[in-house]
Amino acid sequence: MGLATKDKRLLDALPAALAGLLDVPVGEVAIHSGSEAGVDLVVSVVGHTFAVEWSASPTAGPVAARAAKAAQRAKDLARRVVPLVAVPFMGEAGRHACDAARVAWFDLSGNAHIIAPGIRVIVDGRPNRFRAPGRPASLFAPKSARVVRWLLMHPSEAFTQREIARSTDMTEGFVSRIAAGLERDNYVVREPSGALRAKDPALLLDAWRDEYRFDKHVLLQGHVAARSGDALARFIGDTLGEGSVEHAATGLAAAWQMTHFAAFRIATFFLAESPSKELREKLGFREDARGANLWLVLPNDAGVFHGAETRDGLRCVHPVQAYVDLKTHPERATEAAERLRSELLSWRHNG
Repeated sequence: MGLATKDKRLLDALPAALAGLLDVPVGEVAIHSGSEAGVDLVVSVVGHTFAVEWSASPTAGPVAARAAKAAQRAKDLARRVVPLVAVPFMGEAGRHACDAARVAWFDLSGNAHIIAPGIRVIVDGRPNRFRAPGRPASLFAPKSARVVRWLLMHPSEAFTQREIARSTDMTEGFVSRIAAGLERDNYVVREPSGALRAKDPALLLDAWRDEYRFDKHVLLQGHVAARSGDALARFIGDTLGEGSVEHAATGLAAAWQMTHFAAFRIATFFLAESPSKELREKLGFREDARGANLWLVLPNDAGVFHGAETRDGLRCVHPVQAYVDLKTHPERATEAAERLRSELLSWRHNG
């Protein structure tokens, strides 16, 4: 795509943003057309030359594609050319994609990670200045994520859109639209047969986690008397199973069953339907967010149950679901997520 087709207003802001980050007058930033070099821009400043690729989309797939292109073009141009990706705002998954490609980046919101001989600029924590009102349609919206989840559950396999539709209980038309978006954004590849597979499972998982919002589920927080988190999880699982209530543990309780790492106090369970008064009494559940040790969660999409299985006597969500659910959980959730990923989801970013 040529430079002329991109958002000129944002592109025009690149020199001033880069000058501010490097602490030089904007007049010292020389901008050259990158058309001959095969990149969006070639920028000369403070004795360095940058091969700059711009992505209007901050999501991981497009950013990874731009990072790979910048890295290759910088290598082709000269040894001292620094590859650099620019976006309106760089999300966590995009940062990981740039790190994996060993490419510097900055955004127009004021964040940056630019390391080169004589240059070390690391700025973090600036808010997104380009957040649009409302939430646009996303490939990782609750129902759309069924496709993503399925591909991550089978990272080395390829499936036709019909197979995905049947496996995830969706229409072929809906799957076709999501598949087209995933292919456009560099998340999947299409085999000669037409079947789809995840291009880079690690990148796809990062992108889903980046957009995932656990707080969009309905959360009932309360307390149940128990000696420990594990004892609580087993009691809840047994009681729900005896009552034939569709359920699956997630978060720290599921991570513990999968890795036996990070003891926990709060047990979290997805339920297919709101717990009845009788079930609450059987559980001894007192709803109160203060000091809660049990989270009963009504999911915003039934896809959270896809791939659920019993592990050591406790029904748990699939590891990819547990991993994204741990994103904003308390206690040692961050460490538990890292262990879960290293043991069960240890894919590497494909550069």
